[in-house]
Amino acid sequence: MLCMDRVLRWLFPPQCAACGAVGEGLCGRCAPAAGVISFATPTLRGTALARYEGAWRRAILALKGGRRDVAESLGLRLGRLATRDAVLVPVPTTTARRRSRGFDGATLLAEHASARSGARLLAALEQVAGDAQRGRDRRARLAATGRFRSRYAALGGQQVVLVDDVCTTGSTLEDCAAALRSAGAIVRAALVVARADRA
Repeated sequence: MLCMDRVLRWLFPPQCAACGAVGEGLCGRCAPAAGVISFATPTLRGTALARYEGAWRRAILALKGGRRDVAESLGLRLGRLATRDAVLVPVPTTTARRRSRGFDGATLLAEHASARSGARLLAALEQVAGDAQRGRDRRARLAATGRFRSRYAALGGQQVVLVDDVCTTGSTLEDCAAALRSAGAIVRAALVVARADRA
């Protein structure tokens, strides 16, 4: 599998989603490292790499379009914000989106963040309702609850950090946190690539 990955990278080298330069999914010229953005939802402290605009927005749209090289670039950047003792839990996408992309974006982000930071990865959530938040207005986003459940009956007080690509209203993160807490997890924080202006 590792050999196949090398062949694919040679045939299709990573390209910046913003400018097309060969090298990585989002280059440092288009999205230089800057101060992170802190935000809060009703029960979580959140950290984002950037605002959902410009090169960051183009990169996330490329990720949603199926670009694994972009997932790697963004995930490694998220890994700088994670600590070794963290347990990273990705926010799962819908089955339909996973099939169309060939992967789950948040899971791939969390895998790369875990590899960079040494944090443990735990795919503890699954979607029980297949409705995506993308395209919904603020009221519909906030009303969407009960869409996730824990894959584990008991998480034994583990402290987990949610990982996702974009946070707009925070309702998806809160929904995931509620599902994990019902299984005994302690959920106080979230890491996302970008923070969108509230719709």
